[in-house]
Amino acid sequence: MNEKRNRKAIVIPDFLTVRELADLMEASPIQVIKELMNNGILANINQQIDYETAAIVAEEMGFETRPEAPPAIVEEIPMIPQPLKERMYEGEAPEDLEPRPPVVTILGHVDHGKTTLLDVIRHTNVVAGEAGGITQHIGAYQVEHDGKKITFLDTPGHEAFTAMRARGAQGADIAILVVAADDGVMPQTQEAIDHARAARVPIVVALNKIDKANANPERVKQQLADVGLQIEEWGGQTICVPVSAKQKIGMDDLLDNILAVAELAELKANPHRSAMGTVIEGELDKSRGPTATLLVQNGTLRLGDALLIEDISGRIKAMFNERGERVREATPSTPVVVLGLSDIPHPGDSFQVVEDERIARAMAARRADEKERMAIQPTRVLSLEGILDQIRAGQVKELNLILKADVRGTIEPIVNSLQKLGDKDLKVNILHQGTGNIGESDVMLAVASRAIVIGFNVTVDPAASRTAEAEGVDIRLYDIIYKLIDDVEKALKGLLEPVYKEVVSGHAEVRAIFNIPRVGKIAGVYVTDGHITRNSLARIRRNDQLIYEGRVSSLKRFTEDVKEIREGFECGLGLEGFRDFEEGHIIEFYHKERELG
Repeated sequence: MNEKRNRKAIVIPDFLTVRELADLMEASPIQVIKELMNNGILANINQQIDYETAAIVAEEMGFETRPEAPPAIVEEIPMIPQPLKERMYEGEAPEDLEPRPPVVTILGHVDHGKTTLLDVIRHTNVVAGEAGGITQHIGAYQVEHDGKKITFLDTPGHEAFTAMRARGAQGADIAILVVAADDGVMPQTQEAIDHARAARVPIVVALNKIDKANANPERVKQQLADVGLQIEEWGGQTICVPVSAKQKIGMDDLLDNILAVAELAELKANPHRSAMGTVIEGELDKSRGPTATLLVQNGTLRLGDALLIEDISGRIKAMFNERGERVREATPSTPVVVLGLSDIPHPGDSFQVVEDERIARAMAARRADEKERMAIQPTRVLSLEGILDQIRAGQVKELNLILKADVRGTIEPIVNSLQKLGDKDLKVNILHQGTGNIGESDVMLAVASRAIVIGFNVTVDPAASRTAEAEGVDIRLYDIIYKLIDDVEKALKGLLEPVYKEVVSGHAEVRAIFNIPRVGKIAGVYVTDGHITRNSLARIRRNDQLIYEGRVSSLKRFTEDVKEIREGFECGLGLEGFRDFEEGHIIEFYHKERELG
């Protein structure tokens, strides 16, 4: 008894790592791992364990344990935040805002030199002049030009850029569009332009490969004008810089122009507040546990800060710059790698510094529960049927569409017809148009821009179909132009009805009939294929004549109510409003799904 009274008391949170438990007890992590092994648990130093497991180990090692008190209720940060750019400066006093470096992403067609351009800038203009001193790739880095910093996102390609926007993040301030002078504007170039426009970021054209013998800059400038990018020397607003990444020509000119665009944009942030920003990369380091590359977009991130990243929490135990050097803080537009998270975050996730780690853990747990509920009930981002409600609520002023058709000649009449629809309160905005099947890039642009995908005489790629289903994107397929135009017009007027298709889930044979007091007749059935679920729709035919169509009212296996019965099993079945069962009846079960088009 005296021995227990003299034990040192420690407070243990709901979850902690083996290392954290060892630190609490001022013991060696090896001792803790051995004690866990004695209790049949194999764990490494960075593995998380729950309170019950930690308490057993601590008590075996001579400590008295108490659970951590629940944190005070704090105002919840939204589960799916509005884009960071929109909420970045909410409530900020103008006098607290200070200039920050621009964040730049590089887009363009494959093989036009995006990666080469990034590599040249990275190795010749590293901050502090330490070219060649980079020890790790962290997905973003800073260069210094004329005494000013520029942050580059080392994730070339509009898919990565759009995926970040789809997750609620606005990662870049400026888009560099790389176009090869010998190849010109290609389909992916057009896609990249549309994705940058949808994100409403200024575009600077890097006209690459000007050193090649077959380079034709004037032809490319005409092609850019044809797709709506009028360059400055032709009287437009778009800056065009001739470069050769391979020969390292025009690099200083490109950086000069990036700084000029940034200066016009008057990019500012408040370095005096708690940090918020975006995850660039996340990975599991075998020796250091979960790591994340974070881009600070407002505030200053400091060593020891408590972090909330979607449903992940943690406390910053170490922070590194792109050269692998330890740093104690990161100001706006600075990328850093951090250690101390409970799990690996996804690129594009938003992060927020909160008051302390207990609050971060509690909020992360609530978000995890919310995610589970959302996974059970997926919601559609924006459907043609949902337009009217959104107009009435004042949430939508334009109907964003992504249009894919089989041939270029079909696109023009469709676009012309669509652009005539609507009025001053709601107009059609075609974010992207192109030929070919609907791909994953189209769906991700739809997610990021709350758009609807329209296809004419095309199909949907399997990967795109899966993504659309997971993200709740409305895809409509047509083979008659007037039907396409008519549906969009009806949507704008709020007259369009949803279209459903029937999906058969299974069949069952009636093998016995039972008369239950106060219930009536139920059928004993054998499931011949598929499955039956409670509340399934059902139909019975006799001699090819439909004699019943309704819904399953009860489903029992022995005396227990069940939700589902699969092929090869027997069960008791009741149907709403039907008692005229006969042995040998075949019952078909089905449900209705929204048509993609």
